[in-house]
Amino acid sequence: MTQVSGGSGAAVTHSPAAAHQVADPTPGMVRRVAVDTGAMWTGTAETEPGMVSGWHHHGDHESSIYVVRGALHMEYGAGGSSSFDAVAGDVVHVPAWAIHRESNPTDAPSVLAVVRCGNGVPTVNVDGPAPV
Repeated sequence: MTQVSGGSGAAVTHSPAAAHQVADPTPGMVRRVAVDTGAMWTGTAETEPGMVSGWHHHGDHESSIYVVRGALHMEYGAGGSSSFDAVAGDVVHVPAWAIHRESNPTDAPSVLAVVRCGNGVPTVNVDGPAPV
């Protein structure tokens, strides 16, 4: 990671893709962290065709997800009863503490760009969806 100080003394950071480390595992998806400031987590998530992730939430973190390539099926809500599909170019917002899981309903890998803002552990795996 390269940091360059700006006029205000704040550092501008460049994080080359080759430097991104695997982080915050959830079964069925590979996350890579590019930047983690403690209050903001930025990285990618990759899913294989037909993959269904484990149920999880992101604690105090709100998440914005941009679908770069492929598709994302999101399940959430009481008993996992709510869902939608997102495709390349779509943006998904996941509120803090929202239990959810993602899947890739296509026959091609998908890539997501993710930004999380909050404090604490950025990913908490759980046994199932939110209670009914």
